[in-house]
Formats: sequence, structure tokens, C-alpha cells
Amino acid sequence: MRRDSIFYKLFQQSPTLLFELLTNPPTNAEAYRFDSVAIKEPKFEIDGVFLPPENTSPGVVYFCEVQFQKDERLYERVFAESSLYFYRNRDRFNDWQVVIIYPSRSIEQNDIYSHRNQLNGDQVHRIYLDELGDIRSLPVWVALMVLTTVDDELAPSEARYLIERSSVEQPETASHAIIELVTTILVYKFEQLSREEVEQMLGITLKETRVYREIKEEGREEGRIEGERSLIFRLLQRRLGELPQDIRESIETLSLEKLENLGEALLDFTSLADLQVWLEAL
Repeated sequence: MRRDSIFYKLFQQSPTLLFELLTNPPTNAEAYRFDSVAIKEPKFEIDGVFLPPENTSPGVVYFCEVQFQKDERLYERVFAESSLYFYRNRDRFNDWQVVIIYPSRSIEQNDIYSHRNQLNGDQVHRIYLDELGDIRSLPVWVALMVLTTVDDELAPSEARYLIERSSVEQPETASHAIIELVTTILVYKFEQLSREEVEQMLGITLKETRVYREIKEEGREEGRIEGERSLIFRLLQRRLGELPQDIRESIETLSLEKLENLGEALLDFTSLADLQVWLEAL
């Protein structure tokens, strides 16, 4: 399930959603703008950046990371990316905050001792979605985040509840956006179901929205990427032996076009150093 794209859409629709998760949000939270940025260094990409209004500069920039898989180097990467971005934009900001969203505590990095100052201070906020409370008692936009973690058995009924609730509580435009996001989450959760089955599950007609067609197209593209990536790994291992973890992570971030280019280039590789040089040249 591609939760990163779901959360990206959530933050696009409701930039203030991030601040609903914090105990002490900024007083001008409504004025913040959501963005996604890539730092031009190998593998450096921040899930979300929340920028204060320019007329309040210097202000506080908020970095957001959505983490649904175990990563034992997550804090090293997040703090490096955030510090680098803050350094390069120091004139615009006077402080930075980090918000990391986990489905549960079990996903968090195990070895956190070296980051004890940051994690025990007031600059890093760790959010565990399964500890926010019952999905039906939460603000609707926060409830959408929690819906991504709900067990498959409960997801359909909770999704229908959020659709019904949004039609009562939200303006028409916001309600339509929520319906599309609920639909997105459910289609990702139940990829094996047909369109008719998902429609019946939610009690809506998906053909009236763009989301079903977009997700299926994205799924086909992801399938091509996964197939190409798997082939590349097999070819590289045969040619160079077992790949270091950092090399594997670099390859996993490559687009389909770059994977295809790597498939051609690897025929000339004679050592792991050749692969490293090729990746560093991207």
C-alpha cells in the first residue's frame, strides 16, 4: 500500500492537518503552506515540508516524515536532510521542527540512544497513529490518517462512516475530497477486488471520481517498476555478488527509466566500484 502518496494528498487537501497532531501548534498554523522537496544530494528527499507564510519571515519550518516500514537509519537520514535544508535556507527560518508519523511504536528505529537529545527535547515530535484514539472520535482529517492503519476487517465500515460523516460536517468541496481520499485508501488496501466490489463496499460509484482510474494506472506502472527492479537485482548479484544495503536502497529509489538505463550499463561493470560510480553520477 503506497501510504506516502496518500499522506501527500491528505496534506495537500488540508495543510493544517499536521498541526492537529501537535500539542503546541504554531499560532499561525492556518497560514502554513505544504510542499514536498528534494535536496540535491544522493537519496535525500523529504516527505513533506510545511512552510510559514513569507510575510512572517524568519519563521519556523516543519519537516514531516511518514514511516510505515522499519528503518534502522531513519533518524540519521531525517536529521541530516532537515539540517541540510535548514542550513541552505537559514535566512528564511529561525527554527525547525520535525514530525514523524508511525502506524505504531513497533515500527520505530530500535537504536535511538545517539539521538537522545533530539528525541527527548521539544524539536522532534513522534506520532503513533494507533494511539490517537477511536477513529470515530477524531477530527475527520485525522481519522483519514488513522484509516490507513485500520485492520482490513474493520476498514470498510469505518470508511463508510467517514464518508457519511463528511457529507454532514463538511462543505461540498471538502466532502468530495474526503470521499476521494477514503476511496484511495480502500482501493490500495483491497487491490485484489474489482471496481464493482469496491463500489459495493463503500456504497458509492467510483466511476464518478478520478481516483479509481488513476490508482489502477499507478498500479500498472508500479508493477513494471517492481519487475524491472527485481531483474536488476538478480543480474547485479550474479555479476558482482551480494550488494551492500546502502547500494540496494539507492537502486530502490530509481525511476523506471533509470532502472532500464542501469540494466544496460551493468553489462560493462566489473566490480562494485563501477556500480557505485554509476549511481553517484545520477
